[in-house]
Parts: sequence; C-alpha cells; structure tokens
Amino acid sequence: MAYDKFNILTSSAVPLPIENVDTDQIIPARFLKATERKGFGDNLFRDWRYNADNSPKRDFVLNNPIYSGKILVGGKNFGSGSSREHAAWAVYDYGFRCVISSFFADIFRNNCLNIGVLPVQVSPEFLHKIFTAIEANPNTELKVDLPEQSVTILATGEKESFEINDYKKSNMLNGFDDIDYLLNIKDQISSFAQDTPL
Repeated sequence: MAYDKFNILTSSAVPLPIENVDTDQIIPARFLKATERKGFGDNLFRDWRYNADNSPKRDFVLNNPIYSGKILVGGKNFGSGSSREHAAWAVYDYGFRCVISSFFADIFRNNCLNIGVLPVQVSPEFLHKIFTAIEANPNTELKVDLPEQSVTILATGEKESFEINDYKKSNMLNGFDDIDYLLNIKDQISSFAQDTPL
C-alpha cells in the first residue's frame, strides 16, 4: 500500500514528554481486531485520551487545542513493548507523519518506516531543546528535512542530524512500501531471472 511521499515537513508539534511509551498505550489491545489500516487514529492513546464514559480527559495533550501539527515529540524509548504494527497505523491514521524521540524500539521504528511515518532519533539534549521551545511557544515549528537528514527548531535555528537506512529513506522519498519497491523494479527482476541460468 503506497503512502504520501515524505520530503521536507515543516509543522508545529505535539509534545508528549513521557518515557517508555509502549505500544499498548499507543493502541490498546482491545482495538486490534481490524485488519485494515483505517480508523485506528480514533483510538490512538485511547486510555490516556478518554475517561471510562468516553469523555475526553482535559489534561491529556491530544485534547489540548493549543497543540497541533503533524509531528509528535515523545520521550525516550518510544514504542516499546509488543510488536503490533497497529501502533504505527494509529499514529499515521491520526495524522502524524513524523515522531521525534531520543530512542525508539526497533520494531516500532521499522513499522513506522513501512507505512510512511518518519521516526527521527535525536540526542537527549536536542530533544530537551525541542520540548523547551514548544513549552515556550506551542506554535513553534520544526523542519524535518529527509533528504538532508536533519531536524531544525525554526525559532532558534538549532539543528541536528539524524540517521536512516538508505533503503528506507529512498522508500519514504518515493512513498513506497516494500511491495511498491518490488513492483517498481519488476522489469529488472524479470530481466535478471531471464539472464540467470538455473
């Protein structure tokens, strides 16, 4: 399933300065019955967003109208726990296209990259600067430049580079998942198969 191409994203951000956010908090297990990627955003952080009577919890950041944007800034060790890909689906379906943290669980990171959410790992020091900038001004914009592999706090000009696998970077720039990538090179695969003796 193809997704939107990711090149340069300039957006305000939603701060979630909580460490060790696991996938069961991102999308509780009771919402994993669906097999399509649609609708999971409604239940992103469900137990943190809503009371038992489905009324919104006023003190949770996603219910605070002063914060918005396509970037979610999380604490250290974001996406730990079980390997459910639904957690990445929920992040994407809610509208986030990038998650910034000082550390990601590997499986969550890969699940994000497979569906078009860019996980940007920065140093703890730079993450603190981002949280501080958003706290000072909720409209603070971040510029996430995938070709350059950098994230910039536009208000201060402070910038830091991030790493990404070359294959995943190419797929993100083209809006490809793994199947799209293979379909894009099917002629090369056919040619290789024809020219390779059994």
